Amino acid sequence: MQPGDAATTVAQHASQPVSAVASTPNKQDLAKQLSTVAGSGDGSIFSQLTSNPFFTAGFGLAGLGALAAFGQRGLRRAAGLIRQRLLVDVEISIKDESYPWFLYWMSQHEQRQLTSHITGSSTPVERLSLSERIFQRLTPRMRHLAVETSKVELPNGAINTHFALIPGPGQHFIRYSGAFIHVNRQREANRTEMLSTGSRPFETTILTTLYRDRFVFESIFREAHELAAKAVEGKTVIYNARGVTWERFGNPRQKRPLDSVILEKGVKERIVADIQDFIGSAKWYADRGVPYRRGYLLYGPPGTGKSSFIQALAGHLDYGIAIINLSERGLTDDRLNHLLTIIPQRTLVLLEDVDAAYNSRRQKVEADGYAGANVTFSGLLNALDGVASAEERILFLTTNHIERLDEALVRPGRVDMTVRLGNATAYQISALWDRFYGDASETEDAANAKKDLFMQRLLECRVLPDLEDRAVSSASTAAFQGLFLYNKVNAQGAIEMAWQLSPGEMPNAPLEEPKTYGTA
Repeated sequence: MQPGDAATTVAQHASQPVSAVASTPNKQDLAKQLSTVAGSGDGSIFSQLTSNPFFTAGFGLAGLGALAAFGQRGLRRAAGLIRQRLLVDVEISIKDESYPWFLYWMSQHEQRQLTSHITGSSTPVERLSLSERIFQRLTPRMRHLAVETSKVELPNGAINTHFALIPGPGQHFIRYSGAFIHVNRQREANRTEMLSTGSRPFETTILTTLYRDRFVFESIFREAHELAAKAVEGKTVIYNARGVTWERFGNPRQKRPLDSVILEKGVKERIVADIQDFIGSAKWYADRGVPYRRGYLLYGPPGTGKSSFIQALAGHLDYGIAIINLSERGLTDDRLNHLLTIIPQRTLVLLEDVDAAYNSRRQKVEADGYAGANVTFSGLLNALDGVASAEERILFLTTNHIERLDEALVRPGRVDMTVRLGNATAYQISALWDRFYGDASETEDAANAKKDLFMQRLLECRVLPDLEDRAVSSASTAAFQGLFLYNKVNAQGAIEMAWQLSPGEMPNAPLEEPKTYGTA
C-alpha cells in the first residue's frame, strides 16, 4: 500500500459515523454466539438444563403430580357417572310424616330378619338356590342402634314400659326383596331447623340401591304406612302444639265408645248427624263459595261430659284431636294462625276453657306484669274466621262460663252450633245405671227393682226433683260416674251411698249411717 493510499483510507474511516463503527463488531459477536449455541451441543442452555439432575427430578415430579391430579379427577367423574347410571337415592327428612314410619319399619324388618335367622326361614333351606343361601348368609345386620322407650298405662293403673331398638345415626345395610339397600341416617345437631321440630336435632335418612331395584322403595313405604296405621288402629291420636308444628302427645289413647258418653236425650245424635253431614258436603260448600269449616261450642258446669264427648266423637269418626292452649306463654297471633293452617288431616281442633284466656276484649294484667298469652283477641278472631284461616276444619270450643265470652267470638260463622251440657237428668242417670249394672248376673226384674230403689233414694235426698226424663239433678254426670266406679260390682252399695250426692244437709237419714271410729 502506498502512503497516499493509507492516508486516503484513514480519511474515509474518519468520515464514517461512530455508531456504525461500534455496532459492526457487536453484531458479529452475537452471530458467533448464536451459531455456537445452535451448532454446538456441549455448551448450549438446553443441554445444560437436561444435564442438571435437580431440574430433571423437579420436572418429573411436577409431571407425575399433574398426571395424578388429572387421573383422580377422571376417576371421580367416572365414578359419578357410574353412580348416576347405576344407583338411585331417596332422601327422607325428619320434617316428613313418613320419617318415624320408616324407622319403625326398619326396626321391625330387622327383628323379622333376626327371628328368621334364629328359628329358620319359612322356606326350607334345601329348596333355596345356591345364590339365595349365599345372600342369606351375607345379609348384613344393623350395628348402630338407638333405644326408644314407650310407657303404657294398664287398666289397674300400673305402668308397663316397652323398649324398642331402632336404627341409630350412622350407616346401615339391609336386604329387602332381593335388593341390598344402604341406609345413611345423618344427624345435624347445630342446624337451625331443630327449633321447628321441638328442639330436636335435624335429621335426614338417605336410602341408596341399584337403579334396577328402585321399585322396592314404593313397597317399603307402603309397608311402613300400613305398620303405622296398625299401631294406632282402634286408638285416638292426640296432637299438641310444640313450636310451630304439631306433634303427638304421648301414646295414642284407646278409642272411647260413643255410647259410653251419655248426654241428654237427642243431643248426642244431633251433633253427630250435623258433623257427618258437614264431612260429606265439601263440594256443596265449594260450589256456593262458603268457607268449608264448622265450629261448635259446648258449655255448661264442670263434669258434664264436654271433653269426654269430644274424645268419644273423635273415636267414632276415626279422627285425631289437636289441642291448643290459648294461655300458653309465647303463643302469638302468627303462630296460632300457622298452627290452625297446618292441622293434621282428619283431626278435630279443641280449644278448652276458652273463657279462662279471654274474659273480655282487654286481657287482665297479672301481678308480675304479664298480660297472659301474646295472642290478641283480634288475632284469635282472624285465626278462626279470617282471610288466611284454614279450610276443612272442625273446631270445638269448651267453656264453663258462657257469659264471660265476647259476642264476637260466638257469633254465627265462627260458632255454628251451641250446645249446653248441664247436670245429669233422670234420663242420663237411668242410662248410666244400665251401663254399669245392666249386665249383672241377676234377673231383669231384680235389676230394675234396684234401679227404682236408687232413683227413689235420689228423690228422698233431693238430688232429683221428680222422675221425669228431663228432670235435672243437682249433681253432674261425673259425680254419678264416680259413685258407680266406687261401687263397680256392688249396686247395693251405690244405693246406700246415694245420700252423698245431696246438695246440702240430708233431710232424712241414709239407709245405713256411715261408721265412725272413736279414739283410743
